[in-house]
Amino acid sequence: MVQDNYERILERIAKSAGVEKEEIDRKVEAKRAKLAGLISKEGAAQVVAAELGISFDNQTLKINELLSGMKKINVLGKVIKMFPVRSFVRSGKEGKVANFFIADETSNVKVVLWDINHIDMIEKQEIAEGSVVEIINGSMRDNEIHLGGFSELKLSDATFENLKTERVAKEKNISAFRISDNVAVRAFIVQTFEPKFFNVCPECYSKAVFDGENFSCEKHGKIVAEKRALINLVLDDGTQTIRAVLFSEQISKLGISNLENQEELIKQRQELLGKELIFLGNVRNNKFFNEPEFIVDDVKEINLDELADKLEK
Repeated sequence: MVQDNYERILERIAKSAGVEKEEIDRKVEAKRAKLAGLISKEGAAQVVAAELGISFDNQTLKINELLSGMKKINVLGKVIKMFPVRSFVRSGKEGKVANFFIADETSNVKVVLWDINHIDMIEKQEIAEGSVVEIINGSMRDNEIHLGGFSELKLSDATFENLKTERVAKEKNISAFRISDNVAVRAFIVQTFEPKFFNVCPECYSKAVFDGENFSCEKHGKIVAEKRALINLVLDDGTQTIRAVLFSEQISKLGISNLENQEELIKQRQELLGKELIFLGNVRNNKFFNEPEFIVDDVKEINLDELADKLEK
């Protein structure tokens, strides 16, 4: 998938610049060498394109052509997963945010809505799971499409076949992780920490506040809170270590079945040490420690047959 994406970008740049694809590839490698390899091939290609005066602004792109930092992007996709609209308070003002995933035949991506007019379309169910949407003038941030007041969101008559709905992640060593990466890594669990618990609103998943008697949500008032958990691990793939964060749904995939039974929890945490699994998620910056952390949103057992096939290839 990574190579397909890079090749597609090379072809677009070469066609726009009127030169051979191999020449653009050489410029990309030279740019990466100059930056000591601290930039991906796709990122370096975007820099080379800008230096050649080529812009992807206002072009309708496939999802697997989207790169972090792109502005004024246009894309078509089918909504494959919708999340509840969430309310928040920032600087004393209440706001809303909505999220959904869209897919096409090449990949899938998360879309984040901040504009009240776009969010209103979600709340009125004008756009729902199964809708095909056209996004105009969006921005790529942390491998997500963000839509603001100058963006457009509308229904489309486009049709798609063979949607790419499975999670798309680049296989990377931990030493190569960069902030905003969406990655998969095979790693050992070398340290576990005590789980932490928190309460959320069951409607919007915002933080629930306890006033001494009842839980309440800023949007939904008095609620019966939903108790959730998170657990921190340290992962090691032989190249480096990283702190990983797993929430309730993923914790169970580790084989931890009862977080509140202290005796059983100690035993299960001990059994995790040295276990090798495949972890998928996003790399974010932990503001408290000012270092990368891995937000895990899926855990898989290692398939030895698939691994053998990869090694043969």
